[in-house]
Amino acid sequence: MASTKPGISVQYGENATIVTFLNEKILEEKDIKALQDSVMSVIEQSEQINMILDFGNVKFLSSAVLGMLLRISKKIYERDSQLRLCNINPKIYEIFKITRLNKIFEIYSDLQSAMEALPGQN
Repeated sequence: MASTKPGISVQYGENATIVTFLNEKILEEKDIKALQDSVMSVIEQSEQINMILDFGNVKFLSSAVLGMLLRISKKIYERDSQLRLCNINPKIYEIFKITRLNKIFEIYSDLQSAMEALPGQN
């Protein structure tokens, strides 16, 4: 089952909730706030959640998105849950490296490897 909220698509899998960012550019403050609200509402629907954020469509993002990711991460870890990021454009990944966020987030090259890295997957 998949549902769509502003700027994201949500798929509920057996062991993970996959949130795919639909927009190529995530730059505007209002868009980032809407994305954060949408993702937070998905998190709040479950007491515990394994979430994968799929950046496959994203080519450009502002630094404010990094703050949004930290807030999402905090909310997920407060629920003793798991967060994975995947399909990050190489140019965007450089920003994660420069800011050392690649040390904070578990980042995978594709959705399959992110799913396999979740607890309970063999």
